[in-house]
Amino acid sequence: MNYLKNTYIVFIIFCFYLNTDAQQKKLNQKINIDKTIVLKKIKPSIIIIQPFNGIPNAHVLYIYNKLKLIFPQVVLNKSIPLPKRAYFKPRNRYKADTLNLILKERTKNGCVTIGLTNKDISTKNEKIPDWGVMGLSILPGKACTVSTFRLSKKNTEEQYFKIAIHELGHTQGLYHCPDKLCMMTAAEGKNNTDKEKGFCEKCKAFLEKKGWNLKDL
Repeated sequence: MNYLKNTYIVFIIFCFYLNTDAQQKKLNQKINIDKTIVLKKIKPSIIIIQPFNGIPNAHVLYIYNKLKLIFPQVVLNKSIPLPKRAYFKPRNRYKADTLNLILKERTKNGCVTIGLTNKDISTKNEKIPDWGVMGLSILPGKACTVSTFRLSKKNTEEQYFKIAIHELGHTQGLYHCPDKLCMMTAAEGKNNTDKEKGFCEKCKAFLEKKGWNLKDL
C-alpha cells in the first residue's frame, strides 16, 4: 500500500511540474509577442506636420512634399496659433521645449509630429538659460519643432528641410553625428546646413530600418 501511495504522490508531482512548464511556455510566447508589438511601435507609422500661424504656406508645402518622398505616410494639419504658455516675453520668443510637450500631448502612439514656425524659438542648455535654436526635438520621442527664424533668406526652404529631417532623425533615436557633412551633425550655434550633403552611411542605414526611403535624397 505504501508503495502504491508513494507512486501516486510522485505521479501528482510530475503532472504539476508538467502543467507548470506548459504554462511557462505560454507565458514566454506571450512575452515574445508583446516584445514584437513594442518594437513595431518604435517605428512611426505617420509623420504629422503641424504648422503654427504665421509661417508662409510655401514653406509648409515644401516640407510636406519633400517628406512625402522619403516617408510613406505624411499628414498635413491645419495651422494653429502658437500656444501662449510657450511664449517667453523677455526675449520675444517661444520655448521649444514647451512647444514639443504640447505637440507630444496631441500625438497618438506610433506617430511623430513636427511643428513648423517662423518665430524665434529657444531652449536651455548647460551654459545659457535661454539659447536660440533652429530646431529642437524629444530624443527619442513623438515631437519636434523647427523654425525659419535663423535661416538664410536666399535658400530658406532647402535649409528648413535639412533642419526638419535632422530633428525628425532625433525623434527616431539618432544622436549628433561627428561627420560634418552629415545632416545629423551638431549645429554648435551656427547654421551649417549649406555644407551638409546628406546622411552619412551609418545614419542613413539607421533611418532606413525605421522605414525611411532615402534613395533619392
